[in-house]
Amino acid sequence: MNLKSMKICLLCLFFLVACQPKQSMVVKKDTTNEFRTYSAEDFFKTTSIFGSSINHDQTAVLVSSDETGIFNAYRVNLDGTGKVALTESNDESIFVNSWFPNDDRILYNADQGGDELNHVYVRNEDGSIVDITPGENLKANFQGWHEDDQHFYITTNERDPKYFDLYIYQVADYSRKLIFQNETGFQLGDVSPNGRWLALSKTNTNADSDIYLVDLDSDKAEPIMVAGNNKDDVAHSIFAFTPDSQYLLYGSNANGEFQQAIAYSVFDKKHNVSYQSDWDVSFSYFSKDGQYQVTGINQDAQTILDIVNTETQESVTIPNLPPGDLLGVNFSNDSRRMVFYLNSETSPSNLYTYQFGSAAVERLTNTGNPDIDERHLVVGEVRRFNSFDGLEIPGILYKPKQADMQKVPALIFIHGGPGGQSRFGYSALTQHLVNNGYAIFKINNRGSRGYGKTFFHLDDKKHGDHDLKDVVYNKKYLQTLDWIDADKIGVMGGSYGGYLTMASMAFTDEFEVGVNIFGVTNWVRTLKSIPAYWEAFRKSLYDELGDPETDEERLYNISPVFFGHQVKKPVLVVQGANDPRVLQVESDEMVEAIREAGTPVEYLLFDDEGHGFSKKENRIEASNRYLTFLNEYLR
Repeated sequence: MNLKSMKICLLCLFFLVACQPKQSMVVKKDTTNEFRTYSAEDFFKTTSIFGSSINHDQTAVLVSSDETGIFNAYRVNLDGTGKVALTESNDESIFVNSWFPNDDRILYNADQGGDELNHVYVRNEDGSIVDITPGENLKANFQGWHEDDQHFYITTNERDPKYFDLYIYQVADYSRKLIFQNETGFQLGDVSPNGRWLALSKTNTNADSDIYLVDLDSDKAEPIMVAGNNKDDVAHSIFAFTPDSQYLLYGSNANGEFQQAIAYSVFDKKHNVSYQSDWDVSFSYFSKDGQYQVTGINQDAQTILDIVNTETQESVTIPNLPPGDLLGVNFSNDSRRMVFYLNSETSPSNLYTYQFGSAAVERLTNTGNPDIDERHLVVGEVRRFNSFDGLEIPGILYKPKQADMQKVPALIFIHGGPGGQSRFGYSALTQHLVNNGYAIFKINNRGSRGYGKTFFHLDDKKHGDHDLKDVVYNKKYLQTLDWIDADKIGVMGGSYGGYLTMASMAFTDEFEVGVNIFGVTNWVRTLKSIPAYWEAFRKSLYDELGDPETDEERLYNISPVFFGHQVKKPVLVVQGANDPRVLQVESDEMVEAIREAGTPVEYLLFDDEGHGFSKKENRIEASNRYLTFLNEYLR
């Protein structure tokens, strides 16, 4: 099963030191303890790593790592003898998919400079690289393996830029065959292990979606609805097929505020609850032989995993497990071994392996910077406050060590989306700013996912109004904390969070500074210029934000670029030149509008990045720039 996740994280700063971000400094906190601040270079001297595919002979894990400054593919040996680089890219980040089932070829994807037009590549055992999805202006994704180990699946939009079709490829020579032509905007989901069933989803509105099955053995391969068509709005999502191809697991919020996991029998057409919780069930999948089922719960901005032995129905307990959150669990084909990541607020993810029946886990990577003492870092805690209408708004608060000595400035950090969520986990940027003396509140304003479907839809067509008021009331909450400098509160965010940052600066006079990271500033243009391959989500996006053809006046009125003259406090804008979602022109025009008003504005443009910064040197430069800007204008 393909599980992908992306996440924007940012924030943190120091209070007793003038901006010298390239130096590590020691400041006495009291007579017995020393507190140290670190530079961006220190924090980004860590390694980001992901991927958990185990090879055919159970000797190695396939991962992507940015230890050279850009993501490349690596083989991590399961005997603990280290890792070997499989690719040596200096320009484009390489994101691994999978080993081949019976040899050490690998599949990976890469785009060009962050343009998100991924191609899928094979690295052969001799090191040669083959683009198996050649062509211009197409986007392709790996979709999984057939249980016969001789075929795999790829989706591409090469036939029609708006829709993704499904191809089956031969392992032997990479020849392919079109097996599902997508004419009506379905989102392609999981393929059953036996290759017979394809799960599809169809978005009706941003609150309602249906699930279909296609029998790929049928001559017509007509989609048949299996979940949806209710009188009330119900959202459904595809999880995975069972290893025997008898059931499809999917998510549904039909029975309450939160999403449950439902098992649908493809033969007797029955639906049964497979897993439920007081929070959203985010995903559920199986080991290849079906012995273990892994289910993830989105519990108050943190993923909680439940790994169940399907024979005993008992949850797995891993002995002598170090502290941290379990992520990226995968199993060997015989389920005798599992690999996973442990991540915490103060330590980046590390890869571990566990042989069932053994006394302890084995750590396979060391991704942290040994020069950073974790005691100097900060763990966030969930806090809630009441907004303008009494609605309780959750978030994660980071209190700097310096706040024990005197009041500190604060930043409200707003996640991407709309509909994203700020979550726990290690962020070099967050720790850098907090370590340098800035309090951070990562707000999950109304419209954030994870807190029930009612909360999720409270901002529909109210952007720039109700969500903005949540940000303002977040400031009021921070001003009640006796360790916050009430006159030094700024706002910061990326993508949709960058939009709300600019809205905060243009439509209110509440904040002393704003840091806009590739934020939308012109909703009319953005909604008209969304990538063609987002066609399946277009209706949902318009339901939430508005149709630029019919709601243009409202969208104009909430677009900060037209109100740059109202920005009276300093702003930093950061943008990737190749961003296909928020075009560079959005930031260009926003900067110019602020400058024309005579307000201080700084602009950092990366020529080799898109919507998010994958190159470590760029992340360091951005983090240093945030700190320099905040020290000058907020501290």
